[in-house]
Amino acid sequence: MDFTTSQIRNITLAGHGQTGKTAFFEHLLYAGGSISKPESTESGKTVSDNSPEEIERKISIYASLAHITWKNININVWDTPGSSDFAGEVIAAFRSTESALMLIDGRSGAQIETIKLWRDLDRRNKPRMIFINRCEEDRTDTAAVLKDIREKFKVEVCPVTIPMGKGASYKGVIDVMQGKAYLVPAAGQKESASDIPDAYMADYEDARAVLAGAAAEGDEELLVKFIDDGVLTNEEIERGLKIALLNNRVVPAFVGSTLQDSGFAPLLDFIADIAPDPAQAIETAVGPDGKTAAIKVSPDGSMSALIIKTSSDQFSGRLSYIKVITGTFNADSEVFNIGENRKEKVGKLYRCTGKKLEEIKSLCAGDIGIAVKLPSARTSDTLASDAACLPFVRLRHPEPVYSMAVSAKEKRDEDKMSEMLARIAEDDRTLFYKYNPETKQNVVSGMGELHINITLDKIKSQTKINIETAVPRVAYRETVQRKAQAEYTHKKQSGGHGQYARVVLSVEALPRGETYKFTNAVFGGAISKGYIPGVEKGVKEAMENGVLAGYPVVDTGVTVLDGKEHPVDSSEMAFKIAARNAFRDAMRSAGPILLEPIMNITVWVESKYLGDIMSDMSSKRGRILGQSPLGGGIEEIRAQAPQAELLKYAIDLRSMTSGTGSFETSFDHYDPISGKIADEVIAAAKEFITVASGED
Repeated sequence: MDFTTSQIRNITLAGHGQTGKTAFFEHLLYAGGSISKPESTESGKTVSDNSPEEIERKISIYASLAHITWKNININVWDTPGSSDFAGEVIAAFRSTESALMLIDGRSGAQIETIKLWRDLDRRNKPRMIFINRCEEDRTDTAAVLKDIREKFKVEVCPVTIPMGKGASYKGVIDVMQGKAYLVPAAGQKESASDIPDAYMADYEDARAVLAGAAAEGDEELLVKFIDDGVLTNEEIERGLKIALLNNRVVPAFVGSTLQDSGFAPLLDFIADIAPDPAQAIETAVGPDGKTAAIKVSPDGSMSALIIKTSSDQFSGRLSYIKVITGTFNADSEVFNIGENRKEKVGKLYRCTGKKLEEIKSLCAGDIGIAVKLPSARTSDTLASDAACLPFVRLRHPEPVYSMAVSAKEKRDEDKMSEMLARIAEDDRTLFYKYNPETKQNVVSGMGELHINITLDKIKSQTKINIETAVPRVAYRETVQRKAQAEYTHKKQSGGHGQYARVVLSVEALPRGETYKFTNAVFGGAISKGYIPGVEKGVKEAMENGVLAGYPVVDTGVTVLDGKEHPVDSSEMAFKIAARNAFRDAMRSAGPILLEPIMNITVWVESKYLGDIMSDMSSKRGRILGQSPLGGGIEEIRAQAPQAELLKYAIDLRSMTSGTGSFETSFDHYDPISGKIADEVIAAAKEFITVASGED
C-alpha cells in the first residue's frame, strides 16, 4: 500500500533497561496486526532481538524497526536498547522520528536511563508520550509514577488512558478521550471497546477534566472556552492535544499490561489520530560555508534522504536505513551520495518488520525504509537526486567512554581482525578503532565494557579469530625542568669519504603547552647554514623518544650554540646524528620528568550516590571543580583527573551506581608526575619496549 506524508507516524520506543521494551514491542505489533503471534524474549524469536548476540545474551543491542498499519496510517516504530552501552542506537532512532514513547515500569517510576534520554529529548525539543507498564503487578502504582514524572521533569502529564483496578484486580483500561473501556482480552484475543463500568465513572470524569485542561493549553480559543464552560468536545480535545503535543507542552500518559495485551488499542488510536506527522518536522542542512538551513519535510521538490543507520545481513547484504526528507525515493533509481561525491545505484526498497523485508516501489517524504547494497553509503550520509543538494547535519553520536587494546593471538590474523573492526565501526558510530603510533597498540573504544566485549565476541564467532585484550597504554610525555648543555661529535672513518659533525646545544623548559622551540645561535659560520636543517631534524627525531621511558618530549626549547664541520667529511646526515645524541645527553642533565595527560570529566549520577562518587574521584588523584543539581534527582559533577586513573572508570562507575551513572571525558592538559608513580610508569614502558622488540 502506498502512503502519503500525512499518513506517516514515526515513533521511537525507549526507556530504562528491563522495563520490558522488547516484549512491549512484540505485543504492540501483535495488537496492530503486523504479526500473528507475540513471542517471548526467552524463545529467541522476537521481532526486535533477532541477532545471534541478542538471542544468546537475552538483551537488546541494536535498534530494530517495524511498522504497523492502523486506521489507514503507517506507523514506523523503532525498538531501542535500554543499556547506556548502546545509547548510539537510541540517538539515531530519535533523529529519525517525530515523537518518542517512553516505557516506564509501574513498579519503579522514571529510572536513570529514562532521565538521561528525557534530557536528550529536551535538547531536541521532541514531543514524547509515556506508557506505564505492568499494571497487573501488585507493586505498580500509576498515580505515584505520574507524580514522579511531574516532579522529576516539571512537565504537564495528562492521562489518556487510566487503569481499572491494579495488581490481581486489574481489569483493563479506560480511554479517557473516547469514553470507552477496554477490558483485558481473553488469551489469544485482542482488545475491543465497551462501555465504562459504573464503578469507574468517577475516575473517568476526573481524568477527563485533566485531559481537557491539558488540551486547552494547546489553543487560546480552547483555553477561553474551557475556562468559561469547563468542558470540551472530543474534537476540541483532539485539536488541542495535537497542538500541545507538537509544541511539547504536554506529555500524554498511557497505562497497560504487556503480558495481558492490554492498553494497546487506545495507544495506537492516539498515535494515528494525534501524534505529529513528518510534515511537522524540520531537518537541518549545512552549506559549504558552515551556515545551516532549515529544510521542511515535504513531498514537494527533488528527492533528498538521510541514512539513519547501516547494518549487514547475511542474506540481504548491506542494509541502509533511510528517512526521506523531501520528494519521493524510488526503487531502481540513481542517486548522488553528497558526502562521498559519487553516484549510487539504488536497487530494491523495503519496509521491514525486524529482519522480515517487504519489497516496495517507493518511499514518500517522511517515511523510513531500507535500501540494500549501496556500497559507499555510510551512517549520516545524505542521498539526493540533485548533486547540488546540501548535506544534512550528521547524526550526533555520544563519545566512547571505555577503551581496550586488542591484538590477534596469532599474528597472521592481525590484518583480518583490523579489517573486521574497521567494518563494524563504519556501521556503529559509537565504536572507534585505530592504531595508536605513540603507544604502538591497536585500540578499540566504545560505550562500555559490554559494548566492546559483544563486538569482539561477534568477530570471534564469525571468523574464529582469538583476540587478546589489555588495558591501553597511556600516552605520557617527557620534558625537562632546567637548562642544560651538551656537545657531541660524530666521527666515522671508512674507505672514501668519512662522516664528521660536532654539535653543541642547550635545552630548557618552556611554559606548559608551548611544545617546542628551535633557535640557531651559531656565530662565525661554525656550522654552515646548509647543515642547520640537519641539526633540527636530529633534534626532532630525538624528541620522538625521550630518555626516561621513550615517550615524546614536549615543552622544551633547543638552542644550537656551536659546532664544527669538516670540508670533506661533513654532511646533513652527520649533523643529524650528532644533534640527536647531543640532545639526549643534554636532556639527561636537564632534570627530565614525566608528564601525564589530565582529563576533564563530567559525571551524572543520582543524588544518593554523590558522596561515593566524590570520594572515589579524590582517591583517583582527581580534583573536583564543581557540582550542580539538574533536577529529577540527578547531580552533575565536574572534575579533572589523570587519564591513567580513568581507564576503567566505566566499570567503576557502573559498580558504584548499580549501572545508573554516566560520564564524558575530554583532554585538558599535561601535568608532571614523579616518585613511585613515575617509577612504575617507566618500568612498565621499558618492559613493553623489551617485549615488543622481542616479538619483532
